[in-house]
Amino acid sequence: MKASEIRKLSPEELDAKLLELKDELFNLRFQQAIDQLDNPMRISAVKKDIARIKTVQRDVELNGSKA
Repeated sequence: MKASEIRKLSPEELDAKLLELKDELFNLRFQQAIDQLDNPMRISAVKKDIARIKTVQRDVELNGSKA
């Protein structure tokens, strides 16, 4: 997911997407622990998406909505 796509989402959608990605990260880590993970690079991609969402949320918090 690109930062430009994330910036288009509403705050409620950002929260929902963040929860979804955190759940996915948990499941990926669980799969890795039991050696059933197909694509280990997916973990880093999900972590980066979580960081992008948190960055956009913080930007909105500091500069107001869609400033």
